[in-house]
Amino acid sequence: METKEINPSITEAMVTGKIYHIRDQKVMLDSDLSDLYQVETKQLKRQVKRNLLRFPADFMFELSDEEQKILRSQFGTLGHGKYSKYGIMAFTEQGVAMLSSVLSSERAILVNIEIIRTFTKIRAALVESNSLRSDVERIKNRLNDHDKNLEIVFNYLDELIISRENEKEPRKRIGFKPDFI
Repeated sequence: METKEINPSITEAMVTGKIYHIRDQKVMLDSDLSDLYQVETKQLKRQVKRNLLRFPADFMFELSDEEQKILRSQFGTLGHGKYSKYGIMAFTEQGVAMLSSVLSSERAILVNIEIIRTFTKIRAALVESNSLRSDVERIKNRLNDHDKNLEIVFNYLDELIISRENEKEPRKRIGFKPDFI
């Protein structure tokens, strides 16, 4: 059986621009997802509400009024009054994946694939970033230790120089004296 490829005309940049950081999670909003899936937001919400068991709290949550105000003021993406009747739904990566089972169109499936790929790339970039950050920290710590050790050596040298300068009598030489001197 041949699978028909439909170009969803979704780019990684389009998806990345619609991912928000809310409640310490990376999420996508229902209106943005409905734009990508080319369905009305109310249809998307209706399908989700009909299948609420598929969307536990770690898959999807509704934004509080305060969160909606903050989102509106920070990003300017939400038109005032556009969502006054219903709360905004925010979907985590797992919630977005679950949407493909609720929205049965081919476009929904293909768009979900692109979204999941984007989430995966973001996660990989974060892991790489954290790895680089830890490498830099390790190098900084080594340099700090090196600097501290050098400072200790120079302090000892300074103490030796000062103690030599403070000696009143020249020190008696110790050791082997050749006969010819």
